[in-house]
Amino acid sequence: MKSNKLELFPVTMIVIGLVIGMGIFRTAKDAASAALNPTIYFSAWAIGGLIALCGALTYAEIGSRYPVTGGYYKIFSYAFHPSIAFALNCGILISNAASISGVALIGAGYITKVLIGPDAANWIKVGIAMVAIILFYGVNMLGLRMSARTQSVLMLIKIGMIVLLIMGLFFPAAYDHTPSAAIQNSEISWQQWISSFGVCLIAVSFTYGGYQQTINFGNDVKEPSKNIPRAIFIGIAVIILLYMVVNIAYYKIVGFDNMKTTGEIASVVIGKMFGQNGANAFSLLLFLSVLAYVNGSLLSNPRVMFAMSEDGVLPSFLKRKSEKKEVLVASLTVFSLICVIVLFFADTFEKILSFSIFLDSFGMCTSAATIFMLRKKTKHLDGTGVYKMKLFPLQPLVFIAAYVFVCINIILNTPYIALTGACVLIGLMLLYFLTIGRRKPANIQS
Repeated sequence: MKSNKLELFPVTMIVIGLVIGMGIFRTAKDAASAALNPTIYFSAWAIGGLIALCGALTYAEIGSRYPVTGGYYKIFSYAFHPSIAFALNCGILISNAASISGVALIGAGYITKVLIGPDAANWIKVGIAMVAIILFYGVNMLGLRMSARTQSVLMLIKIGMIVLLIMGLFFPAAYDHTPSAAIQNSEISWQQWISSFGVCLIAVSFTYGGYQQTINFGNDVKEPSKNIPRAIFIGIAVIILLYMVVNIAYYKIVGFDNMKTTGEIASVVIGKMFGQNGANAFSLLLFLSVLAYVNGSLLSNPRVMFAMSEDGVLPSFLKRKSEKKEVLVASLTVFSLICVIVLFFADTFEKILSFSIFLDSFGMCTSAATIFMLRKKTKHLDGTGVYKMKLFPLQPLVFIAAYVFVCINIILNTPYIALTGACVLIGLMLLYFLTIGRRKPANIQS
């Protein structure tokens, strides 16, 4: 019988799919708006890539030392306390569902603009986004191998789109030659530089995020101690290269000042290269890009719900699965339903997005910190083939410090959203102790 376990290539495609959502096609505007000049802008993307690489190496070792399905939840329980695991993962699941719904709605906006026009009714966009989520719920119900193959195909399409954007560098006739009004570095104080860089890094960090969810696959990967770190490292290296080069294309073709005000930068680039018909075709491909993100997220997040159910902190029916197809039927169904429900509140997507970034940043700091405890608790695994970072503890310390910096910038710039996120986490921890904490949860794998 053929194994349903994922090998290196599909896991690498999942890593890339979890990271490259709509961010690279949209957040360039937000990052450019925050940056006082191109130096700050490109510094944020370069340093953001290095931070992501540090994080990738950290999560590679975490996944290698503790390869379990739903690892993002179980690692919190194992290293800290089930209440922290419950609060962080419930918050992250909600924010991830909101992100999936919002991204699906953005994709629907692209396709309706081409097929119907810019004035398409909102209910049509919501309907298309809902169909996209339901479609990939069906794909995931067909089995792990089918959803992984679909992810690989969609990711190859998405990478092809990014390569197409990069080709703009070979169209000098399309370059923007308008003189830039950007402020020179000599005119900026170091406080202004750091402040501008910090806000810019928030958008960049969101665009680089997602690869940490790979540890949720654990036992679904063939030879996880070898393939998980390789997939994360290869995937993040490809992403850094693509992001840097595509941003150079944006800068050359659209111009830095125009990037601050242009929402659909990618379509503008293609329009300058191939005209309006080319831009329309690219908008349709952007919808496929959205589908890759939806599919990858529907692959990952239900595994967290499954792990929490196994641990006794979510209802037991969420453990129901199809052994033959390796499908977490109940968790996948409930998570997909949450995504569809959130669509009805999608008009608040911008607030949901900021809320998600805060929760994700907090989750990144705490989850990366588990490596220090895991190294102690799994010291007996050293020399048995587990991946072990060189230069430790430099990578996790750089990564944690960077996301603390992002959290501080969110608190300073959007204190209400940061306070809301903190209250949600505290509320979920109290809920744990008032309900679940009174009964003994299932034992955590040691």
